Amino acid sequence: MDAKFSRRDILTKAAVFGAGAAIGGIGGFGGGAAYAEEKTAAEADYPVQYGHGGTQDDQLASNLEWTSGEANKWPWPYTKLDPEIVAEKAYEGWYELGCGGTVIASILSELAEKIGEPYKSFPTESFVIFEGGVAGWGTLCGSLNGAAVAISLIVGPPTIDETTVLITTNIMDWYCHSNMPIYTPKNPRANKTSIVHTVSESPLCHASVGKWVKASGFPSSSAERKDRCARLSATVAYKVVETLNQWIDGEYNEGVSWFAPQMVFMPAQQNCAKCHGEKVPRPPLPEGKEWPKGY
Repeated sequence: MDAKFSRRDILTKAAVFGAGAAIGGIGGFGGGAAYAEEKTAAEADYPVQYGHGGTQDDQLASNLEWTSGEANKWPWPYTKLDPEIVAEKAYEGWYELGCGGTVIASILSELAEKIGEPYKSFPTESFVIFEGGVAGWGTLCGSLNGAAVAISLIVGPPTIDETTVLITTNIMDWYCHSNMPIYTPKNPRANKTSIVHTVSESPLCHASVGKWVKASGFPSSSAERKDRCARLSATVAYKVVETLNQWIDGEYNEGVSWFAPQMVFMPAQQNCAKCHGEKVPRPPLPEGKEWPKGY
């Protein structure tokens, strides 16, 4: 897909936005044609719904408190971090916490040192369950699950600030189209002289790992594959911190390349047909709409 949405496309209307720029030392989002049709959320063919009741007004009228500080309030405070330090922690932490747990722990442990609570009490170890695409099911890569948790904790409820969705979907898009892994650890445990890089074209663990083991010739159980996934998790943690640093400075102004509710009228990724062919579930098309090429 080459359409580029603005941040307001996500919950309100579509507008013209330029190509996403590269962020710091780890890749950008790529460019594309702007999406110019204007629609409010209520008018959209598939309006976005989050949380109980599914509307921003419902969340604002609830008795939940979206303020910084205490653990039972959301979002949590943030201060800028060094992505290099976080990435190195994420690489080493992968061998104890797996892909999702290490992305969360590497970011939140730094915030615990700088801010204290509520980060000090957060049970990052519980997210080891994200390993292998959640309990080994090969679904969404654990590093992306971890990224989504960290972003949501810090940026806040998507019904209050759609930037949570914007940042998360852009990181998923970047993951799918980047030549991974990007980050090089100080002391790699394998692949010490060189490493094979692959583009997953999917956020799924089984596709991402499957492409790499095929290209590299190393089995999934090998030290080389483990090092690859540790580097990938470090790459994602680095990217999340770069992005959050930009966001806290008020400088995050990216458009979004893929927003399924407006593109294919149901939750989906761009390239289901590459794996599933004619078995991809499709909802009835809204009048006057067509399926995107390749979907």
